[in-house]
Amino acid sequence: MKLPRRNFLHLAAGAAALPAVSRMARAQAYPSRPVKIIVSFAAGGPTDILARLTAQWLSERLGQQFVVENRPGGGGNIGAEAVVRSAPDGYTLLMIDATPAVNATLYDKLNFDVLRDIAAIAAVAQQPQMMLVHPSVPAKTVPEFIAYAKANAGKINMASGGTGSPPHMAGELFKLTAGIDLLHVPYRGTGAAYADLLGGRVQVAFFGPVSAMEHVKSGTLRALAVTASKRWGDLPDIPTVAEFLPGYEAYSWFGVAAPKNIPTEIVLKLNQEINAALADLKIKSRIAELGASTLPGSPADFGKLIADETEKWGKVVRTANIKPE
Repeated sequence: MKLPRRNFLHLAAGAAALPAVSRMARAQAYPSRPVKIIVSFAAGGPTDILARLTAQWLSERLGQQFVVENRPGGGGNIGAEAVVRSAPDGYTLLMIDATPAVNATLYDKLNFDVLRDIAAIAAVAQQPQMMLVHPSVPAKTVPEFIAYAKANAGKINMASGGTGSPPHMAGELFKLTAGIDLLHVPYRGTGAAYADLLGGRVQVAFFGPVSAMEHVKSGTLRALAVTASKRWGDLPDIPTVAEFLPGYEAYSWFGVAAPKNIPTEIVLKLNQEINAALADLKIKSRIAELGASTLPGSPADFGKLIADETEKWGKVVRTANIKPE
């Protein structure tokens, strides 16, 4: 049977619209069951806290439970790989931080590529580190510390919560930028590192401002600088490293990601809801309590951040010849 031209054009237009209608329906239906957010570290740290804050918001807004699942181990690689290997349907998400951007170069053989296999959804927050020294260190400013380190090359110990962690990488970038030699002492977590820093067994470390602030205010540790691009709101008298070493900047950052090929409409829906959370005064206040600031933006913005950070820390890992523990 030969169709009239008008009928044929209507049918053709309808057929072309079907994929768009299907995508819209899929976005409207999502989520139809509980969603899992994997955290690659143990409970209690900033990545876990931000994941639970995000999960609570999304649960309330989208009418399904967003459940946080901790999968620590392998320097953060176990949790990330679990997400990469999951179905790209929006029901397994990753609370990603800077670790995969470092691990991309730190580890010679990974079963995934952070830039190739992970889809960026939304950044959530960023957090600077604070450069801390034990009171036995005579330096009271960054230039004085650099001079002291050059006069005592290889004799000053720098603590971190583990090789490749944000505090470690902030310290390595400082070493390279300042042209000094510090001996890295990795610990299994920041608790043990803090104990030795407070005891004077290590002399310097780069840790998050919230955990550091009580020690700085009590005088048990001295803060020389923050690693942010501008001074930190709660301690405006402490300068940035960049005031003495132009261009220096180091953050921990956090966001939500998924396996590659997740439907675009689900990415956009989650991005919209997460950005709504970041505009909420209660959420912003809770994030500020962690010493962090919100980081709203598009999926493309977050994807660029991940790519830029992967390149940046890759150069530091290669230049400093850092190897995994």
